[in-house]
Amino acid sequence: MPYAISLKCLNDTASPVFKLWDEAATFEETASMRAMNYPPHITLAVYQEIAVDRLAEAAERVFRIPPAVTLSFSGIGYFENEFLVLWARPNHDERLFQLHAALHWEIDPVHCHEHYRPRNWVPHCTIATKIPKAKSQAAINWANRNRMKFRVTLDAADCVRFPPVEVLSEIGLASQ
Repeated sequence: MPYAISLKCLNDTASPVFKLWDEAATFEETASMRAMNYPPHITLAVYQEIAVDRLAEAAERVFRIPPAVTLSFSGIGYFENEFLVLWARPNHDERLFQLHAALHWEIDPVHCHEHYRPRNWVPHCTIATKIPKAKSQAAINWANRNRMKFRVTLDAADCVRFPPVEVLSEIGLASQ
Protein backbone atom coordinates (compact mmCIF):
# COMPACT_ATOMS: atom_id res chain seq x y z
CA MET A 1 0.00 0.00 0.00
CA PRO A 2 1.24 3.53 -0.71
CA TYR A 3 1.94 6.10 1.97
CA ALA A 4 1.56 9.89 1.88
CA ILE A 5 2.27 13.03 3.84
CA SER A 6 -0.39 15.71 3.53
CA LEU A 7 -1.56 19.01 4.91
CA LYS A 8 -5.27 18.87 5.72
CA CYS A 9 -8.10 21.13 6.82
CA LEU A 10 -9.93 20.20 10.03
CA ASN A 11 -11.84 23.47 10.45
CA ASP A 12 -14.79 25.37 8.97
CA THR A 13 -12.73 26.90 6.15
CA ALA A 14 -13.13 23.53 4.39
CA SER A 15 -16.77 24.28 3.50
CA PRO A 16 -16.05 25.66 -0.02
CA VAL A 17 -14.11 22.48 -0.82
CA PHE A 18 -17.00 20.32 0.40
CA LYS A 19 -19.29 22.33 -1.89
CA LEU A 20 -16.97 21.64 -4.84
CA TRP A 21 -16.82 17.94 -3.90
CA ASP A 22 -20.61 17.76 -4.10
CA GLU A 23 -20.83 19.67 -7.38
CA ALA A 24 -18.06 17.63 -9.02
CA ALA A 25 -19.58 14.36 -7.76
CA THR A 26 -22.45 14.86 -10.21
CA PHE A 27 -20.02 13.78 -12.95
CA GLU A 28 -19.04 10.56 -11.14
CA GLU A 29 -20.81 7.22 -10.69
CA THR A 30 -20.29 7.59 -6.92
CA ALA A 31 -18.90 10.53 -4.97
CA SER A 32 -15.21 9.65 -4.74
CA MET A 33 -14.11 12.29 -2.23
CA ARG A 34 -16.95 11.82 0.28
CA ALA A 35 -16.38 8.05 0.10
CA MET A 36 -12.74 8.56 1.09
CA ASN A 37 -13.80 9.73 4.56
CA TYR A 38 -10.79 12.07 4.74
CA PRO A 39 -10.83 15.89 4.88
CA PRO A 40 -9.79 18.34 2.16
CA HIS A 41 -6.03 18.17 1.80
CA ILE A 42 -2.94 18.86 -0.25
CA THR A 43 -0.60 15.90 -0.60
CA LEU A 44 3.08 16.79 -0.39
CA ALA A 45 4.60 13.36 -1.02
CA VAL A 46 3.59 9.82 -1.95
CA TYR A 47 5.78 6.78 -1.36
CA GLN A 48 5.10 3.28 -2.64
CA GLU A 49 7.12 1.77 0.17
CA ILE A 50 8.72 3.40 3.18
CA ALA A 51 9.22 2.57 6.84
CA VAL A 52 6.34 4.10 8.80
CA ASP A 53 8.64 5.35 11.56
CA ARG A 54 10.85 7.11 8.98
CA LEU A 55 7.76 8.79 7.50
CA ALA A 56 6.49 9.94 10.90
CA GLU A 57 9.93 11.19 12.00
CA ALA A 58 10.35 13.25 8.84
CA ALA A 59 6.88 14.76 9.25
CA GLU A 60 7.61 15.56 12.90
CA ARG A 61 10.85 17.38 11.99
CA VAL A 62 9.18 19.40 9.21
CA PHE A 63 5.87 20.23 10.91
CA ARG A 64 6.62 20.48 14.65
CA ILE A 65 7.04 24.29 14.52
CA PRO A 66 5.32 25.76 11.41
CA PRO A 67 1.96 27.44 11.88
CA ALA A 68 -1.15 26.54 9.94
CA VAL A 69 -1.03 27.33 6.22
CA THR A 70 -3.77 29.48 4.72
CA LEU A 71 -4.09 29.18 0.96
CA SER A 72 -6.17 31.16 -1.52
CA PHE A 73 -7.82 29.19 -4.32
CA SER A 74 -9.02 30.62 -7.62
CA GLY A 75 -9.88 27.97 -10.12
CA ILE A 76 -10.21 24.32 -10.97
CA GLY A 77 -7.70 22.26 -12.86
CA TYR A 78 -7.75 18.69 -14.06
CA PHE A 79 -5.50 15.72 -14.73
CA GLU A 80 -6.40 13.29 -17.48
CA ASN A 81 -5.74 9.70 -16.43
CA GLU A 82 -7.81 6.55 -16.73
CA PHE A 83 -10.48 8.75 -15.09
CA LEU A 84 -10.57 12.55 -15.14
CA VAL A 85 -9.42 14.08 -11.85
CA LEU A 86 -10.65 17.56 -10.88
CA TRP A 87 -8.83 19.70 -8.35
CA ALA A 88 -9.00 23.13 -6.75
CA ARG A 89 -6.03 25.28 -7.78
CA PRO A 90 -4.26 27.14 -4.97
CA ASN A 91 -2.58 30.42 -5.80
CA HIS A 92 1.20 30.28 -5.52
CA ASP A 93 2.28 30.21 -1.88
CA GLU A 94 5.97 30.29 -1.04
CA ARG A 95 5.47 28.74 2.41
CA LEU A 96 3.78 25.72 0.85
CA PHE A 97 6.74 25.21 -1.48
CA GLN A 98 9.16 25.65 1.45
CA LEU A 99 7.38 22.92 3.42
CA HIS A 100 7.41 20.68 0.35
CA ALA A 101 11.17 21.27 -0.07
CA ALA A 102 11.84 20.66 3.63
CA LEU A 103 10.03 17.34 3.47
CA HIS A 104 12.09 16.27 0.47
CA TRP A 105 15.23 17.36 2.32
CA GLU A 106 14.26 14.87 5.05
CA ILE A 107 13.43 11.99 2.68
CA ASP A 108 15.34 11.74 -0.59
CA PRO A 109 12.92 12.52 -3.46
CA VAL A 110 14.14 9.44 -5.32
CA HIS A 111 11.85 7.43 -2.99
CA CYS A 112 8.83 9.62 -3.81
CA HIS A 113 6.33 9.14 -6.63
CA GLU A 114 7.60 11.18 -9.58
CA HIS A 115 4.56 13.51 -9.68
CA TYR A 116 5.26 14.67 -6.11
CA ARG A 117 8.98 15.31 -6.49
CA PRO A 118 10.43 18.83 -6.50
CA ARG A 119 10.03 20.55 -9.89
CA ASN A 120 7.27 18.06 -10.86
CA TRP A 121 4.80 18.71 -8.06
CA VAL A 122 1.58 20.57 -8.85
CA PRO A 123 -0.06 21.67 -5.58
CA HIS A 124 -3.72 20.71 -5.71
CA CYS A 125 -6.72 19.94 -3.55
CA THR A 126 -8.55 17.07 -5.22
CA ILE A 127 -12.32 17.48 -5.62
CA ALA A 128 -13.16 14.38 -7.75
CA THR A 129 -11.10 11.35 -8.79
CA LYS A 130 -13.33 9.08 -10.86
CA ILE A 131 -14.97 11.00 -13.68
CA PRO A 132 -15.47 8.57 -16.57
CA LYS A 133 -14.41 9.47 -20.11
CA ALA A 134 -18.04 9.83 -21.19
CA LYS A 135 -18.52 12.74 -18.76
CA SER A 136 -15.04 14.25 -18.90
CA GLN A 137 -15.83 17.02 -21.41
CA ALA A 138 -18.84 18.18 -19.41
CA ALA A 139 -16.70 18.16 -16.26
CA ILE A 140 -13.91 20.14 -17.98
CA ASN A 141 -16.48 22.69 -19.21
CA TRP A 142 -17.82 23.01 -15.65
CA ALA A 143 -14.27 23.43 -14.30
CA ASN A 144 -13.47 26.13 -16.87
CA ARG A 145 -16.64 28.07 -15.97
CA ASN A 146 -16.12 27.81 -12.22
CA ARG A 147 -14.69 31.07 -10.85
CA MET A 148 -15.13 30.28 -7.17
CA LYS A 149 -12.52 32.04 -5.01
CA PHE A 150 -11.98 31.02 -1.40
CA ARG A 151 -9.39 30.52 1.33
CA VAL A 152 -8.66 27.35 3.26
CA THR A 153 -6.55 27.00 6.39
CA LEU A 154 -4.65 23.72 6.50
CA ASP A 155 -4.29 23.16 10.23
CA ALA A 156 -2.86 19.64 10.45
CA ALA A 157 -0.21 17.51 8.80
CA ASP A 158 -0.40 13.76 8.73
CA CYS A 159 1.08 10.52 7.49
CA VAL A 160 -1.37 8.09 5.93
CA ARG A 161 -1.53 4.68 4.30
CA PHE A 162 -4.09 4.23 1.52
CA PRO A 163 -6.50 3.01 0.18
CA PRO A 164 -8.55 3.14 2.29
CA VAL A 165 -7.06 6.15 4.07
CA GLU A 166 -5.63 5.20 7.46
CA VAL A 167 -4.06 8.03 9.47
CA LEU A 168 -0.80 6.77 10.97
CA SER A 169 0.24 9.99 12.71
CA GLU A 170 -1.06 13.54 12.88
CA ILE A 171 0.48 16.86 13.89
CA GLY A 172 -1.70 19.86 14.69
CA LEU A 173 -0.48 23.17 13.27
CA ALA A 174 -0.93 26.29 15.39
CA SER A 175 -3.17 29.13 14.23
CA GLN A 176 -1.31 32.10 12.79
